[in-house]
Amino acid sequence: MNILFFGPNGSGKGTQGAILKDKFNIAHIESGGIFRENIKGGTELGKKAKAYIDKGDLVPDEITIPMVLDRLQKEDCKNGWLLDGFPRNKLQAEKLHASLEEAGMKLNYVIEMILDRQVAKNRIMGRRLCENDNNHPNNIFIDAIKPDGDKCRVCGGALSARDDDQDETAIDKRHSIYYDTDTGTLAAAYYFKNLAAKDDTIKYITLTGEAPLNEVTDELLSKL
Repeated sequence: MNILFFGPNGSGKGTQGAILKDKFNIAHIESGGIFRENIKGGTELGKKAKAYIDKGDLVPDEITIPMVLDRLQKEDCKNGWLLDGFPRNKLQAEKLHASLEEAGMKLNYVIEMILDRQVAKNRIMGRRLCENDNNHPNNIFIDAIKPDGDKCRVCGGALSARDDDQDETAIDKRHSIYYDTDTGTLAAAYYFKNLAAKDDTIKYITLTGEAPLNEVTDELLSKL
């Protein structure tokens, strides 16, 4: 199965994507990783992308989309793929859809994690890292994983916050792009939602990001 996954930072999208990767043996492709792989590997597309990145410019879709398509056709995607973090705007959605069709690649599911913008922001700013294991879940704004004061709820280790998780300006900037329903990332999601309404081979799935992790997983798996 081939899946596009939409959701704001803090929605639990990455966690659910990892679960789907393991359950269905599909590749979990994160858009930032595609850039890093191509630049590190010195591919022609990577060299072109690096030239823009080094100047602080956005990489044009004419480079990004061929890079994405190339990644989706790698051997590890033979059982399917889950693309996370792309497209980021409506124009990219239109171009990606056209490119997938031209390449004969069928999109099966589009998943949208719905989460209130302020809740998403709180979740990001509430994340805490354990000195012993960063995978120990601690978040001061989520009751189920709220730490015991400044100690890890799992092992009692000291907790700290990442600097970028406390940068409200950066968080607001990312969320302004995501929650834009005219041209931004939600507009991209809604482009595929409209496609799914006309094409019954594409299924559009919505999930609430405020529910407990296991409930979100159970709902997601029941809809696939």
